[in-house]
Amino acid sequence: MVNNDGEGGSGGGGGDPMCVDDSANAVVEMGVGVDQGVVSQHDDVGNDRVMEGQGVVSNSGDEMGRRGYGDEAETEEAATVQGSKEGTEELLRKVVYSEEEAYKLYCDYGHRMGFSIRKGKQSYFTGTKRIRTKDYFCSKEGMKEGEKLTDANFNDPHTRTNCKAMVRFRVNDQGEWKVIRLVSDHNHNLARPEERHLLRSARSLIAGRSSSVEAMLYGGYQAPGAPSRITLGSTDVTNNTDTSKQDSLPCYSSMARSPAIGNGDLQSLVRHLKSRANEDGMFYWDVQIDRGGRMTNFFWRDGRSRIDFDCFGDVVVFDSTYRLNKHNLICAPFVGVNHHWQSTMYGCALLADESMSSFVWLFKSFLEAMGNRHPRSIFTNQDQVMSKAIEEVFPNTCHRISRWHIQKNAASRLGALNGSKAFNKLFTKCMQGCESEAEFEEAWAEMLSEFKLGDNKWLKKLYKLKQKWSGALNKHTFDGGVEYEPQCDSLSNIFHCIADKLTSMSAIVVAVDKLTEDWREKEFDEDMRCSQKPPACIIKHSDILNHAAKVYTHRIYKLFETYFLDGCGATKFKQLHCEDDNRYQFEMTMQGRGSRVCIVHFDMSTMQLNCSCSKFETMGLLCPHALKALSIKNVCSIPETYILKRWTKGAKKWVFNPKQYESSYQECMDDEAAYCNHVMRYAYDLVTKSQGHEELRKSLWETLESGEKELEKYLENVTQYALSYAT
Repeated sequence: MVNNDGEGGSGGGGGDPMCVDDSANAVVEMGVGVDQGVVSQHDDVGNDRVMEGQGVVSNSGDEMGRRGYGDEAETEEAATVQGSKEGTEELLRKVVYSEEEAYKLYCDYGHRMGFSIRKGKQSYFTGTKRIRTKDYFCSKEGMKEGEKLTDANFNDPHTRTNCKAMVRFRVNDQGEWKVIRLVSDHNHNLARPEERHLLRSARSLIAGRSSSVEAMLYGGYQAPGAPSRITLGSTDVTNNTDTSKQDSLPCYSSMARSPAIGNGDLQSLVRHLKSRANEDGMFYWDVQIDRGGRMTNFFWRDGRSRIDFDCFGDVVVFDSTYRLNKHNLICAPFVGVNHHWQSTMYGCALLADESMSSFVWLFKSFLEAMGNRHPRSIFTNQDQVMSKAIEEVFPNTCHRISRWHIQKNAASRLGALNGSKAFNKLFTKCMQGCESEAEFEEAWAEMLSEFKLGDNKWLKKLYKLKQKWSGALNKHTFDGGVEYEPQCDSLSNIFHCIADKLTSMSAIVVAVDKLTEDWREKEFDEDMRCSQKPPACIIKHSDILNHAAKVYTHRIYKLFETYFLDGCGATKFKQLHCEDDNRYQFEMTMQGRGSRVCIVHFDMSTMQLNCSCSKFETMGLLCPHALKALSIKNVCSIPETYILKRWTKGAKKWVFNPKQYESSYQECMDDEAAYCNHVMRYAYDLVTKSQGHEELRKSLWETLESGEKELEKYLENVTQYALSYAT
């Protein structure tokens, strides 16, 4: 059996990742890596050779020769080490008992040294799934096809440099994983201590799960003799009242009416979710049970998703249009945008159907998972049943129909009209180009008249729901720009690759987790970029642009800069008379964009701004018209009221410290439940930030120990006082 479960493998131009150095023959003489009946994984360029019975097939370039299995099976030799021995003692001395532990061991070593790692190749005993040797590489191993190394990109974290650093584990008959080979020298710069927590392999160990488990998940493998019932203790399913009422549940649910879903599939799904809950103290998962005691729907989110929702949960995009080909299940993600205007995951569900009861259960489970905090806006597809469920569960949330869903339906409902530029221009204007309800009604009537669509049933239904999709009718509802950012416009497609290619329910969970980690890597990359230097201002000596560059993330700053240039360079104004000397009113007209006039009110005494375009209310950034008003009155910084924290570099700082808000702090002190909730999330956030950084971990431990001593001292004094009072 040949398997390659690395995180991308070696690029086509990188040669064999197993060809690490010229001393491989010395390894053979020490009895390393040669076993009877072992088949080794090879590179992807066709150099595989299989030799049965007497030896192994080694990777091309790693000439390891032949040797009988009995000659070395019981031999314990010292591991070969090439390069610096700094920090290698623990790695060489440590014995672990699983692939996941081996991966984590090398991850920890990599974090201490300052490099990220990637899974390599492995060998098995012939005819078995039992791993014999396993390799892990520096993430810069190999070369990407077509990529040229230059001084400018050599130390870029995404560039492969053909680095030879690696480790090889061998498993003995007792299941012990030991290092038998280590190459410790790198040909590139290592991350500095303050950057190591941003290393890719420092962020998650999801990729380190057992390859045999992954093979089962992705292939829909059912373990022989799998039990027909899944036993769930009341503590195994997080916050799930319904499930705790039963200790034993049939594996076949209404979700599993298709014979394609069997015992092993549901068993592996539950096992995977339980495993995640054990790994992550804030992991939440829930399962709905029908009247027959059968599992119907699943929802899960990890601890980091809760943290992200606390920071950016004002807008949620929920889509239930992705169906699994094999089971006809619905994969329904909850997605939002972070402070870099990137996609972020809040949770995901597997649904058996689109019934009212399923949606109500899911939305209630989502709310419970997020501490009963309602989003300000939720974007969904055009589904009447879902709409009723949202009205019931999210009564204070503005329900919007996603424009990409409307445009997708238009392609099938309007036929040849979709190819008309004139029609698309009017249709787009109705969705997002009107400033008032009157302008919307005029544009809609013009579209129906010009293209003779007065009797179109789909457009009639759409018009009745205009409050949920027309920008002109939602000018005071925050949407975070999810309908305008290109990456967010493609949210309708992000799960199609998962739904089309994977069949196992557990594989869906793993794939969603992997996608989530990819998004988080992009967020970490942007965090690092923002921490290194501010964005370049197009006008170097502009005070207000320099202020924006200091507070906003790079992407948001560039958007702010565009608004500023539009306002100051392409906006005509007329100042209107006001009786109050501190209040000003302006008529603003954007040059080259028609005769539309926006009215800006500005109170200099309170620094209050209001514009009729309502850009700040919907996006959280001052519009060109408001920025023009500030420029006219020589205001050189953004008023504090109009710096929305969710768009700043410090969006995630102090989120869970209630002292920043006196009311929250007092609530924590007065209510035990609120206190526990805030403290656990605060601590979780600190632990997450300290992962992958040894100095931060030590600092956090010392802080916790100091706090523990203070608590013990206080409790001891209270006890002594109580005893003396009693006597």
